[in-house]
Amino acid sequence: MSFHQKLKKAISQNNSLLCVGLDPVKTPLFSFNKKIIDQTHDLVCAFKPNPAFYEAYGAKGVVELKKTIDYIHKKYPMIPVILDAKRGDIGNTNEGYASYAFKYLEADAMTIMPYMGIESLDVFFKNIDKGLIVGCHSSNPGSKEFQEQKVNGMPLYHLVARNLMKAHGKNPNTMIFMGATFANELVQMRKIVDDMTMLVPGVGAQGGNVQEFVEAGKNSKGAGLIINSSRGIIFAENPRREAMMLRDQINWYR
Repeated sequence: MSFHQKLKKAISQNNSLLCVGLDPVKTPLFSFNKKIIDQTHDLVCAFKPNPAFYEAYGAKGVVELKKTIDYIHKKYPMIPVILDAKRGDIGNTNEGYASYAFKYLEADAMTIMPYMGIESLDVFFKNIDKGLIVGCHSSNPGSKEFQEQKVNGMPLYHLVARNLMKAHGKNPNTMIFMGATFANELVQMRKIVDDMTMLVPGVGAQGGNVQEFVEAGKNSKGAGLIINSSRGIIFAENPRREAMMLRDQINWYR
């Protein structure tokens, strides 16, 4: 089953566009994640571990990341796993990144960066059943410094999206990520990528307004968004309650 098919099924089954970011800071990492996964698996459309939080602990942390992904696949196989790696280089380097993400960790999708050019991403797109989520506009305040600079009369992140659409727009596993803290930009991006799904980080702790970004970013089918919350859920006193509240809030504005 491709990432697109798996995601579509999870959205329908759980009536959810919510993604929970598994970014633990407490060890043992897998034990922490397992509790979050078990409490929220029926409320999400995806889980999204960021490998930085695991690699910080060296080889032991990578093992914990692998255990986390394996657990989701075994216990809740209908929920896709997005590796939020933000990798991007050229040639054989990308071959290594793709092999690590898809063959060793067995993630269903990963985030990748296009700064080396859309052509450099072809290595990732050879994995035809995997989701490739290309960085366009991040949620941090400094994102404007480069991402909104004009190139050929348009913001750089618009150019990235347009070139991605030309090269891979017909692939249902192609997606982009756009920060939830920039609702106006989401409106413009939706015009460029049509009904393509967007991963939207920046909810909760980073200040993204749910109503604004759902109304700005949803596609013609009232979906087309994977809305991520990490700290706001995983460090909450009651993660399940927080996840349920956010899922329902998102659905209210769909």
